[in-house]
Amino acid sequence: MSAQLLSPQQQPPPTRTELPPLAKGPVFTIAGLVAAAHLAVSPFGGFWIDEAYMLAAGKFHPDWGYVDQPPLAPLIAAAMDWIAPGMMPVLRLPAVLATAAIVVLTALLAREFGGDRRAQVLAGAAGATSLWTALVGHWVTPYTFEPLLWLALTWCLVRWIRLRDLGRPDDRLLLLFGVVLGVNMQMKFQVAILCVALLISVLLVGPRDILRRPMFWGGVGIAALIALPTVLWQAFNGWPQLQMGAIVAAESPLLSGGRGGTAMNLVLFAGVAGTALFLFGLWRLLLSPELRSYRFLSITTVLLYTFFIATAGRPYYLIGLYGVSIAAGVVGFQRRRESRRTRFGWTAWPAFALSAAAAGYMMFASTAMTSMFGVSTTDSLARDSAAAYAALPPEQQQHTAILADSYVIAAMVEVGGAQHDLPPVYSPHRGYGYFPPPTEQFDSVLVVGDPTALRTRFADVRQVSGGEVPIWLCTGKLGAWTEIWPQLKSL
Repeated sequence: MSAQLLSPQQQPPPTRTELPPLAKGPVFTIAGLVAAAHLAVSPFGGFWIDEAYMLAAGKFHPDWGYVDQPPLAPLIAAAMDWIAPGMMPVLRLPAVLATAAIVVLTALLAREFGGDRRAQVLAGAAGATSLWTALVGHWVTPYTFEPLLWLALTWCLVRWIRLRDLGRPDDRLLLLFGVVLGVNMQMKFQVAILCVALLISVLLVGPRDILRRPMFWGGVGIAALIALPTVLWQAFNGWPQLQMGAIVAAESPLLSGGRGGTAMNLVLFAGVAGTALFLFGLWRLLLSPELRSYRFLSITTVLLYTFFIATAGRPYYLIGLYGVSIAAGVVGFQRRRESRRTRFGWTAWPAFALSAAAAGYMMFASTAMTSMFGVSTTDSLARDSAAAYAALPPEQQQHTAILADSYVIAAMVEVGGAQHDLPPVYSPHRGYGYFPPPTEQFDSVLVVGDPTALRTRFADVRQVSGGEVPIWLCTGKLGAWTEIWPQLKSL
């Protein structure tokens, strides 16, 4: 039977030869609007908790690695603060640009799947209105940059497979994959879990020939070389990152609502329209003959979804894979439109209007959250610490350091301390516990927060300030710091 006699439902999927035109104008307009919105809110609220930590780590404690993340995000924060000290829009500019780039890359993925201009715009709009991206899109944190890097990885694979299917594979994309993977490893270690899931999926459903490409293994070598410094740091410090999994799981009930909350938010964080497109696209990647070559991406997504629920991971760990399923979803609706099998195309616009409204609310919520831990809090902690330090006799000041009971408070005191006269700041908590401990020059400390752990290690502990966070003076150190510090350290 000829193709002309087939009904629309029986028509085979169109053969993809050349890429559809790129919808430059609307896609870049959406990306520009996203960047403008995040820049507009970036001066408000102050530092998010993890932002202050990134800035303090990169500015005051530069290193090849840290307990809970690689060094790239802290170094970005430190570089932007060096360019324009104290300017929040400048500090947050790399995060804003990364968030805007998610829009473009999601549209490019739709184009690789054969999406026309309309499909590309819808994909970009879904990427722009992700709830999680709207919340964190202007914060300088590893989880702000990670979705873009995961999208870049999947784009390299999708484009390589499309060209391979056309008989002209471009193995340079596999080298680019390795470069992006190496940068990922310097941003966040979760990409290693993604790679394991990708490998399992490729072995199960293909394309297995990618594993026989010399350029692929060249890319793996490039990734290993880029990641080597932070991997060595982890090795020399006892692989503390491996211990963080248990801590994340323990915090899950409070921060994520437990496994149930994680299971729900791993999907719903895609946004109103994004959630529908993500689920539809995931189904198409799994079952559509047109996307048979990309089936491994749906297997990868399901594997990671299951793994993150089982391990009580954070509810945003899957966000870097939203774009590929969203792209497959919009192309699926395009195919239905082309075959005239749908009468509900108009429903896309109300869905995206709701998505935009929800994303706007999340941006507002982000400023409310940072207001709780913002510039005023950072300045007040540093100011109160400086006042308690200044009240000490001059001879005692030379032998007194500041010790915060958590890495959050330590980071805020250090970041806010630029405008105040402060001694060195220490904390035995999380990443700060792996920074150099106090020297024996310091036989007393001003504890910002809870002094309970120090009561048996100092002869006298008394409160000297009752500000937003209490400050205690501990004197009469009972033992050397080399003995005390290992007992205080905690992740």
